[in-house]
Amino acid sequence: MDLPRWRVFYEQKHSFADEGFSAAEIKCNYVKPLENALEDGTPCVLGTVSTDNKPEISPKGSIIVYDSAHLAFWERSHCAAAGNIASNAQAVVYHRNPEHAETLPQGGALRLYGTASVIEDAAVTTDVYDRMCEREQKANSGRKGHAVMIAIDHITNLRGDDV
Repeated sequence: MDLPRWRVFYEQKHSFADEGFSAAEIKCNYVKPLENALEDGTPCVLGTVSTDNKPEISPKGSIIVYDSAHLAFWERSHCAAAGNIASNAQAVVYHRNPEHAETLPQGGALRLYGTASVIEDAAVTTDVYDRMCEREQKANSGRKGHAVMIAIDHITNLRGDDV
């Protein structure tokens, strides 16, 4: 299978192997709960840290599972999260929905940790925008935002156990 164009570009600039990380696999049964989180009334929350070490959480209704090792979202707010990612790429996405207790670990909760980067590739940016939920597309009909990709290096339940 050929790699998407953004992965070829991204992996040339950054390799988790260089830092002792390995990619985690986002399981198939996590896709629907993550991608339908906003519609289910339980949007994913993105955690980032500012340059002065202040944590920030931001709801992200546009989260998609880009592939088995990457989440993506559309950054339209241009608030704290965007600046934080520019200075400290480490991020966590938290999702909890008890309605998915059968498919998500520990009663329906996940933490997905990884490294975020703004995507410059126009084709990938369009792909992320086109794949996010219609509600988020309508909120940003002028496409004034940009795509952000998170390479997931580990996934845990609420206790911090790898899943």
